[in-house]
Amino acid sequence: MPPLLYLFALTNLVIGTGAFVLTGILVPMSDSLGVSVAAAGQAMTVYALSAALLAPLLVVATGGWPRKRAMLFALALFAMGCVLSALAPSLGMLLVGRVLMGAGSVFSALASGVVVAIVDAPRRGRALSINFLGISLSYAVGLPLGTWLGFGFGWRTPVWLVAACCVPMALLLVALLPARIEAPGIAFRGLRQAAAQPAVQRVWARTLLYFIAIFSVFAYCGPVLQALNDLTPTQLSLVLVSFGLSGVAGTIVGGWAADRFGPTRSMRMQLLALTATMVVVPFTQGHLALSILVFVVWGVAGFGMMAPQQLLLASAAPQQAPMLMSLNGSMLYVGTALGAAISGAFIGSLGFARLSWVGVPFACLALATLWMGQRRPVAVATPSA
Repeated sequence: MPPLLYLFALTNLVIGTGAFVLTGILVPMSDSLGVSVAAAGQAMTVYALSAALLAPLLVVATGGWPRKRAMLFALALFAMGCVLSALAPSLGMLLVGRVLMGAGSVFSALASGVVVAIVDAPRRGRALSINFLGISLSYAVGLPLGTWLGFGFGWRTPVWLVAACCVPMALLLVALLPARIEAPGIAFRGLRQAAAQPAVQRVWARTLLYFIAIFSVFAYCGPVLQALNDLTPTQLSLVLVSFGLSGVAGTIVGGWAADRFGPTRSMRMQLLALTATMVVVPFTQGHLALSILVFVVWGVAGFGMMAPQQLLLASAAPQQAPMLMSLNGSMLYVGTALGAAISGAFIGSLGFARLSWVGVPFACLALATLWMGQRRPVAVATPSA
């Protein structure tokens, strides 16, 4: 695999950590800003909506730029948003910073477009899984570390740390990213036709639905885990580490399975596992080992779907891959926002321990989209056995 993929993964680690670190420290953040936990959770909603709406616009706006300049611009936006968030004296100012961070998350879509261009089709599933490995590592490393730092030294500390990490990432990109990369920026010719394909629309719908399901819980992961079991901050961080490591494993396995068995078949098993674990979560209350096991299975299944979804889009229309992937990212973030908002409305009636049940219907609908597409599957190149 091209070494450049690992640089993208490292940068995505920083971006993923900044995006999700607040979910583990909602309680101290809400106390500091003088708002409710549900209100503080909307920091994730605002980030998600910003990424959903602004990232595709930035893909278009930077379409004629060299990929290096576009990716550095995206990282600069993200870093500025981190600084503003860390300085925020109120929830309103924090949300402004999260808007900038969401816009900067377009880096991931730009990197995916480069990956599709520089890696041959039979290895794209694994290549995309490496690119997204940084996002799953952010759960294994960034989120637990940020949770521990947030409880021990204040919620602003991990946000400042993410802002600081953007600097060496930018320097590495300047030094190692070629000035000219033969990768598509944005090709409008054929875009409408590509987006009109039922197979592409099913991918977007599936992403929307299963991220609503996942973030009906994950937007409030800290309070949920503490409601299931009485955890100290250190124990909470360790549980998040186990969940994050399962996400790393899921990302790697998902890319391999997509290349080996095809993306649709691999996602069917992953969605079945995700749905089952969401049903089971509340029954693990008071049983820490069982809670960890269920969340590990959840992590493997949830993260394993990233590469297959991207592979389906890249296979459907390679020249439109950056825009299709950016719009898929929009579905991801809209799902993230809706998951946080929908489950937030049920906290009072269900409580944090049973919050996963809110997402079960959406997981079932995501699973249904796979059977809807059985008659007209997207052709994906797979290696011979």
